[in-house]
Amino acid sequence: MIVSFAALFLSVLLLQLSSGAVGPLDALAGLQNGFSRGEVGFLGSMHFLGFFIGCWWAPRLMGDVGHSRAFAAFTAMGAIGMAGHILIFDPTAWALLRIMSGICIAGCYTVIESWLQAKVTNASRGRAMGLYRVVDMGGSLIAQLMIGTLASMETYIAYNLLTILCCAAMLPLALTRVPQPETPSAPRLRPSLAWRLSPLAVAGVLVAALSSASFRMVGPIYGQEVGLAATQIGLFLAAFVAGGAAAQYPIGWLADKYDRRWILVWLSVASVFSCAVTVAASGLGTAGVMISAALFGLTTFPVYSVAASHAHDFATNEERVELSAALMFFYAVGAIAAPWGTSLLIEAFGPSALFYFISAGHVLLVIFGLRRMRVRDTREDRTPYVYTPRTSFTIGRLLRRTRDR
Repeated sequence: MIVSFAALFLSVLLLQLSSGAVGPLDALAGLQNGFSRGEVGFLGSMHFLGFFIGCWWAPRLMGDVGHSRAFAAFTAMGAIGMAGHILIFDPTAWALLRIMSGICIAGCYTVIESWLQAKVTNASRGRAMGLYRVVDMGGSLIAQLMIGTLASMETYIAYNLLTILCCAAMLPLALTRVPQPETPSAPRLRPSLAWRLSPLAVAGVLVAALSSASFRMVGPIYGQEVGLAATQIGLFLAAFVAGGAAAQYPIGWLADKYDRRWILVWLSVASVFSCAVTVAASGLGTAGVMISAALFGLTTFPVYSVAASHAHDFATNEERVELSAALMFFYAVGAIAAPWGTSLLIEAFGPSALFYFISAGHVLLVIFGLRRMRVRDTREDRTPYVYTPRTSFTIGRLLRRTRDR
């Protein structure tokens, strides 16, 4: 089991290093090669379109060819998507390549999480999930720190390095002697289930997608507009991830102690404040911009997990897997629309439009949250707060037992 986990976690780390860096690198390389801001944002939207396709397709492909072959196929698609960037500098071609990268990420995470689910026991689940979250978040943080180095290289070298990392992610699972598990059935995708159980959770997930996807995909445009050098943009994005990681424990403690609807409302109020601070800090030098990015991550990153925990308070144990998939569906929908829309706003109204738009989403969430409080009471027997990675439609299987009553 230890060997099996080590192979899975190494694959997760290598995937994060390649996929977490390709979005910001696309933005910087695209702007350098004459892409418009709207075209750069469109690349981010296409990534999440591919992510949605991969989430839906991966369980079915695993059922046809097994875990290892499905993982190899998805990794190959990701490598092709990254390597293709150096063959043609065209925004439409890059958008198609980003769809392939998005399919790769969703598909590979589906395989990894399905494998983890088959290997963990009740005794090892907590430690395995804790380490999984650390590896996933740590890989994302390192990937952002790599941006400055990659941006200083020749474009073809940078994309070749990411392609190598993506290919390397295939090796741990391909070489492991641990037999692959039986393929679980694909979860039913019922978006109506999430809306029926908690309309507020659906709204929270959509706003979380608006905040996170816009910042991670369009943040490099904002950073360049406010005067950050390419080497500093990676630190800017890393500050956002670090702030989000630091928020998980205190927000989780509050969400277990108090009404989660109030936690969502106050997180959104704090997010509006952090957006205002970020806009104001654009004229305060590099240190001010970095601190504001960390504050933005601190206030916006936990929104998805709080919203998901609130929805699970109203679900039965049998509904949890399908509910997790439904919430991921709404997150993917919001993430597809957000980067392109915010990049067009930046092009029309300047860099501050990114945070005005995100603020508007959180204001609407505050209003909707207060409205929902008048409709029904919250559950007294709440499920434990769980940090939920936005990785695949099958993540609910891994997290189910941590929420079962």
